[in-house]
Amino acid sequence: MSNEMEKDGAAVQSVDRALSVLKLLARHGELGVSEIAAQLGVHRSTAFRLIMTVEMHELVEQTADRGKYRLGVGILRLAGATTARLDVVRESRAIGERLAASVGETVNVAILDRDEVLYVDQMAGPSALQAHNWAGRRVAVHATSNGKVLLAHAPAERFEELTAKPLGMFTERTVTDLRRLKRELDEVRECGYAVAADELEIGLTAVAAPISNAEGRVVASMSVSGPTFRLPAERLPSVAQQVMEAADQVSSRLGWHGNENGRALTG
Repeated sequence: MSNEMEKDGAAVQSVDRALSVLKLLARHGELGVSEIAAQLGVHRSTAFRLIMTVEMHELVEQTADRGKYRLGVGILRLAGATTARLDVVRESRAIGERLAASVGETVNVAILDRDEVLYVDQMAGPSALQAHNWAGRRVAVHATSNGKVLLAHAPAERFEELTAKPLGMFTERTVTDLRRLKRELDEVRECGYAVAADELEIGLTAVAAPISNAEGRVVASMSVSGPTFRLPAERLPSVAQQVMEAADQVSSRLGWHGNENGRALTG
C-alpha cells in the first residue's frame, strides 16, 4: 500500500509540474529548458522530461532556433473546443428558453463527447413535472433523440467508432440492431429531426434537431423532452417543427445560413 501511495504521489507531482510548465510558457511566451528548470526548482533533466511529455501531445513546441519552447497548437485545439462549446451554450440559451416556454417542456442542448452524448445546458419549461436534470449528464448515443441527430451527421469514420460496440438495451423500445438504426438515421437526415420515445426510459419522449456551425458542420443538437403522455405521437410533428426552427436560429447565430437545400452538412 505504501509503494502504491508513493507512486500515486509521484504521478500527481508530475502532472502538477507539467501544468506548471504550461503556465510558465503562457506567462513568459518562450523559455529554454534551463530557465524552466530554474523556475520550477527541479533538475534540468527533470524539466526536459516534462517538456518532452507535453510536446508529445503538441501542447508545447520548439521555436525556430530550436533553443526555446512555447505553447503549441494542441493548446489552441483545446481552447477552440472549449470556445465552440461555450459559443453553443451562449447562443442557444435565449432561444431555448423561448422554445421551452412555447412547448411547455424541457429543452436541452447536447454535444458528442468521446463516445457519449453530453448534455451541456438545459432550459426548463413551465410544466410542474420536471423530473430530470440533464445538464452535465452523459448518455448512450443510440438511445436518445440528441444522440441520433449527432450520429446521423457524424463523419463515416466517427460513426464507425461510435457504433463499434454492441448497442446497449435500456428498455424494450431501445434500437439495438445497427441496420435498423442506420435506416432510422437516414430518415433523420431526410426529415431534419430525430425522435426517441421510451427508448432510454419508459415514459420519456424527446425530439431533437441539429445545430450547425459557420461551416455547416453539426456541432450540437437541441431537443424537447418530457413525459410520453404529454408528448404523444400526434403532437410530435408540431413539436419537431418548433425544435427545428429553434435549432436553425441557433445555427444562424453561430454563422450558418444554410446551403442550397437549407440542410446541415454531414461528415
